[in-house]
Amino acid sequence: MNYDDNNTPSAFSLDDITLDDLTAPSADTVGSSDHTQRKVEERKRQLFNRIPLTLTLEVASVNVSLAELLAIDNSSVIELNKMAGEPLDLKVNGVLFGKAEVVVVNDKYGLRIIEFTGQSLSDLAP
Repeated sequence: MNYDDNNTPSAFSLDDITLDDLTAPSADTVGSSDHTQRKVEERKRQLFNRIPLTLTLEVASVNVSLAELLAIDNSSVIELNKMAGEPLDLKVNGVLFGKAEVVVVNDKYGLRIIEFTGQSLSDLAP
């Protein structure tokens, strides 16, 4: 396990990152061997495997005033902004990433991705 400057656990160390791995290849490296390119791609994948993301499946939402919230009791019903059967929002780090539906796999909930929104990975980074 790696630790940051405050002696708290971190997912990766800055020593694991090299700027060469994150920059686009220059004209003189385009002709490099396939083996070198595969090695670089593998290092990038290993780096991405260590970055934690929060995946959220949002059923629906509603905006309410504080007065409405305080008036809620056990018998209250709050109407949400989605119809039953509509695809649910799939968010990564709070950013809409796609649409999904709930499935049951071996007595556990899962999700089936129906569509992607086309967000780039750079929009999802913490």
